[in-house]
Amino acid sequence: MQAWRRKSLWLALLASWLLVLLGVFPLLRLAVPTRPRAGAPQGWPRWLDAELLESFAKPGELLEDGPQPPQALRGGSCNWGACFDTSKCRGGGLKVFVYPAAGPVSETHRRILASIEGSRYHTLSAAEACLLLLLSPDTPTGECDPVPPQWDGGRNHLVLSLHPAPCPRTFQLGQAMVAGASPPVDTFRPGFDVALPLLPEAHPLRGGAPGLLRQHSPRPGVALLALAEDKGRWHVAGTDFSACPWDGHCEQDRGPKNPRWQLPFSEVIDWTKAAIVADERFPLQVLTALQEMPLTRVLALRQQTQFLWDAYFSSVEKVIHTTLEIIQDRIFGASAHPSLLWNSPPGAILALPTFSPSPSDFPFYHLQQGSRPLGRFSALIWGGAPGQPPLKLIQAVAGSQHCAQILVLWSSEKPPPTRWPKTAVPLTVIDGHRKVSDRFFPYSAISTDAILSLDAHSSISTSEVDFAFVVWQSFPERMVGFLTWSHFWDEAWGGWGYTAKRNNEFSMVLTSAAFYHRYYHTLFTHSLPKALRTLVDEAPTCVDVLMNFLVASVTKLPPIKVPYGMWHQEARPPPLEPGGPGLTQEPQPAAQNCINQMAAGFGHMPLVSSRLRLDPVLFKDPVSVLRKKYRSLEKP
Repeated sequence: MQAWRRKSLWLALLASWLLVLLGVFPLLRLAVPTRPRAGAPQGWPRWLDAELLESFAKPGELLEDGPQPPQALRGGSCNWGACFDTSKCRGGGLKVFVYPAAGPVSETHRRILASIEGSRYHTLSAAEACLLLLLSPDTPTGECDPVPPQWDGGRNHLVLSLHPAPCPRTFQLGQAMVAGASPPVDTFRPGFDVALPLLPEAHPLRGGAPGLLRQHSPRPGVALLALAEDKGRWHVAGTDFSACPWDGHCEQDRGPKNPRWQLPFSEVIDWTKAAIVADERFPLQVLTALQEMPLTRVLALRQQTQFLWDAYFSSVEKVIHTTLEIIQDRIFGASAHPSLLWNSPPGAILALPTFSPSPSDFPFYHLQQGSRPLGRFSALIWGGAPGQPPLKLIQAVAGSQHCAQILVLWSSEKPPPTRWPKTAVPLTVIDGHRKVSDRFFPYSAISTDAILSLDAHSSISTSEVDFAFVVWQSFPERMVGFLTWSHFWDEAWGGWGYTAKRNNEFSMVLTSAAFYHRYYHTLFTHSLPKALRTLVDEAPTCVDVLMNFLVASVTKLPPIKVPYGMWHQEARPPPLEPGGPGLTQEPQPAAQNCINQMAAGFGHMPLVSSRLRLDPVLFKDPVSVLRKKYRSLEKP
């Protein structure tokens, strides 16, 4: 009898432990997510345990999120290493040839062609191209273009479509990459295809409107989530294709209730910094989580969305250039953009990897890294007028304790002088190409990050140079100068103008005496459209406007003005103002209307006005001159 009781006690104890284990294991599976496998596609998240969610979800609602059988590699064995020949890109980097359309093209195709033809990637020769681009037709008829002559099974090809293509393909895409809008996760090949955003038909070609965020901090109590009905969604896409677009071996997800799309540019954009991905079937739980989110986190997410919009999505040109930059990163491999350059202002499109792979070499990231550029500056004097060399200017610049070298860019048909003044720093003469845009070429002789741009007829003192360089070290992403211009909108004339009148507000500094980072020479030469650089060569007065346009479009910030003596000679004649006194309403010459042509070329007006001028401590204070560091700034 006692033995039977002992057996019963052991059976009851084992049964209780079994019940505990059966109840705890599902909770453990929910709390501890499995580690993602290397190389697994990163799509929309899946719930970890369907059994526990059935308690507040309808039966059968979560079947599609259950365990999925392993799928074969989509697109057969096609990936970057197997289907793209990088040897064609080693000479000149990424060069893109666009196949001409067989028939009439739509406005969207014209915008795509214009954005590529005006970029540094474009080439007119298919033989020297690294990438051959085929535009998917978006005409209502849905007729397909024939197979291109250099198709070669799609190798080194990119099929691009900003909108879901109505064309029923008559040939297999094979080894071609696909850049498509809102691609389904089940047909997307990570690391090979490129996911694009779904753009409206009227999306601007370049520039684009700023983000819609006006209130940067949410008010307490305001709902953070809005739900829309099925018919009001931004995009409804089916996944039931009639045929597999690759080679007939890829898997298809035919579930029409919950299609999953690849997030745009997810290969390089860290969407966790800008978006919260949730399941639409549980809105109340999502709303509760959002309401408990700290306002600082909400503000950070909002700010990141504004940056991503402006850097990669606000225009057709930015979407196309982002796509090509992603492919170029794959070509460069280890020397491509790190994640910081893609996910921090101003973005990877404006941080060229050919300049440097390190963020510390660019002027934008010193503030994030808590550093400042050290070292000294290079003085680049642009001259070409006949006569004696600017002896006084060279001596004043060479006398600066921060000057490392003086470079004279000689841009005259006459040979340069044979004798130059002796200086304490090296002096080098560079032969230019007789164009005003030569002064912003990335010359290899420039050995410092900081450049002091000067004209041969500029007049400046050593104290002014020293103080301006110290100011620039605190603001290396901006232009720091002495003479200023300001832009304005002329209602009567209906266009932009700019003036040299002295007032409290300014938006440009003249490059005849200004500090800036040498990286802007690289952007000026390799990033600006060729049409704008040709414009300034034809109208030299416009060169200051274009350089200020470039820096302002990158930084979204105004330049900085430092004190400049009234006794100096003006470095530039005043600009011509549209609609000003003495001017007719006839078509304006290039030098007079360049600011409007540049605003059209950029797609917007990037200049930012400011009233800030930085002066040294004790400047013009009634104290002893011996207590002042930059004494000559108050020269009578």
